[in-house]
Amino acid sequence: MRDLAPTFLAVFRELKPRTPYPEFKIEFYPFASINSTIRRQDGRIRVRLSDLLEAAPEPVIEALAQILLRKLYRKPIPAQYNARYRRFVGRQEIAAKAHLIRQIRGRKRLAGAQGAHYDLDEIFADLNQRYFYGLMAKPALSWAPAAARRNLGHFDPAHNAILISRIFDRPRVPRYVLEYIVYHEMLHLKYPVRMKGSRRCVHPPEFQAEERRFAQWQAAEAALKRL
Repeated sequence: MRDLAPTFLAVFRELKPRTPYPEFKIEFYPFASINSTIRRQDGRIRVRLSDLLEAAPEPVIEALAQILLRKLYRKPIPAQYNARYRRFVGRQEIAAKAHLIRQIRGRKRLAGAQGAHYDLDEIFADLNQRYFYGLMAKPALSWAPAAARRNLGHFDPAHNAILISRIFDRPRVPRYVLEYIVYHEMLHLKYPVRMKGSRRCVHPPEFQAEERRFAQWQAAEAALKRL
């Protein structure tokens, strides 16, 4: 079994040169995505790394150790470590494995498309005809469990699902505002996230240009700011 303690201890000594070494408990864990966690527990530092990283080269593990320990001790993370780690997890073969693992291990709770005031299936079908010539395959559509104000909408490619915050399922919310949110997530379906060097490109220029094709996008953006 791969011993990662020397790497973490070396980074710890760099960050805390006058502090006695803690005991590290480091293990690979079958997360549903490429997650890693670190926390103090019973006088030890417990680290869990995604099992998708078991074959990661030593410089990547070192970068992750820097990221996790610096977060734990609230120290700034040099860009070089973030870039090195992102380049590795953004590689095509790693991204493909992560996508498959999310499908196998992940669970997606879908409450359904019919809300108290709006039907997401009907809104998707209407937008599909108006903006995509009716050619976009319908993903799973559901209202999210809560009326979140930060995560207004989300497209999950692993489960091919669009979730919309229940904050929009209210009579005072104009239909065009909800349509704009659903339209935005439909564009994520059309333009998947891609890596540009070490950075994730979520809203490429063509995405942004097409977003402005929405008839009431300016009014919708203004309404969202008020929300």
